[in-house]
Amino acid sequence: MSTQRDSTRQRLIRAALELFASQGVRETTTKEIAELAEVNEVTLFRHFGNKHGLLLAVIEEAAVFTHLGQALIQQANQTGSIYQALKDYANACLQALDAVPEVVRSVVGEAGQFPAENRVALGRGFTQANRYVAEYFETVIQQGQLQTHLPAEKLASLLNGMLLGYAVIEFTSEFHQLWQDRSDFLENLVTLFLQGAVSPALEPISGSDSVHSSLVTLEPISLKTASYLQTIRPKVADLLANLVHTILQRAKKQGFQEYALMYVLFGAGLSPAEVLRLERSHHISDPHQQLLQVTQGLVRQVPVNQWIMGKRYGSYIRNPLTQWLKNRKDNEAALFINPTGSPLTELELQQKWQELTIGLLTPEGHPPAITQAQQTWCVEMLMRGMDLENLRILTGWTLTQLQPYANRAREKAALEQAIRLDQKG
Repeated sequence: MSTQRDSTRQRLIRAALELFASQGVRETTTKEIAELAEVNEVTLFRHFGNKHGLLLAVIEEAAVFTHLGQALIQQANQTGSIYQALKDYANACLQALDAVPEVVRSVVGEAGQFPAENRVALGRGFTQANRYVAEYFETVIQQGQLQTHLPAEKLASLLNGMLLGYAVIEFTSEFHQLWQDRSDFLENLVTLFLQGAVSPALEPISGSDSVHSSLVTLEPISLKTASYLQTIRPKVADLLANLVHTILQRAKKQGFQEYALMYVLFGAGLSPAEVLRLERSHHISDPHQQLLQVTQGLVRQVPVNQWIMGKRYGSYIRNPLTQWLKNRKDNEAALFINPTGSPLTELELQQKWQELTIGLLTPEGHPPAITQAQQTWCVEMLMRGMDLENLRILTGWTLTQLQPYANRAREKAALEQAIRLDQKG
């Protein structure tokens, strides 16, 4: 008898999910669900009480987000990047919601009609799924891979809340211009999340340094803002010159493309995502300059430096990037490609970075992160005399975002001056 009851319950849940997904919760009647499940409507009420109780059972039985959270936890003990783990999780969540857009629309539109007990149960379901993501954050924090000023539970709530917000906007509105596409949203979500709520380290910033600078001039900020920035502004984790040169030399031994990739990462000040979007036509080179045209996001041109951390890498017309292009035998448009000829993906780029940095450690004892290449370039430009306004134009960042880089450049300038004075003595 128990098996028969379970079978009836499962048939009702499957029928409800099919109808909810195709025509929405509001437009689906309990009679339609019962007929599709080939049971009496009274049987539906006996099992679930009402349509909202059945909706809750559909969500609980599916347990999609719980399964995704459990899969995320399994990645905590692997060597993959946190960036990629979070992006894969976020993408999988949105793909799961893609399968039931009408359910999302109906839940949003009808939530106020749910009985109180159903809303409470629904809240418990979201909370349980959230705990798995929080457990992932707790694990990587304990492993020293992340330092954060927020509890793991809060980090998980923020991430899942932004994902649900995206789904609601996408499924209930059209022709908005909030983001270019899902890839654009995911990339910026994870980047903002890791550089905002989570960061490699935190560094207090004195109020006086925020307003006055002997190296660069910044826009004035209020004392209240300066106090707030002391709490949240992340420390810039630029890499040492010998570490950068080691990565470049390893890349040179691996092949033309690997060498060109690292050369662009350390020489152009672009994010990994911006590098992957480059096409061959975006490369401009002549005896007097070498530029890259960034066409997505903030459209701009950036130089590719010949000098990287005190060492010269070729000339404007002969360097790792021009050599890579010269030796290509394909006609693909992308500047960097995988063995199949398709544009290189973020995961493939991350894997290349891990291969090139295996066994290397920063002074803090952590493996170098690919995002540190861009940070290193920014600090080096300031150290070599670039003013903050010009750096703002090249990076597309605000002066406030560049403040930590100015602070770091001042730190390094002070250290270099102290060393020179000691050598004179």
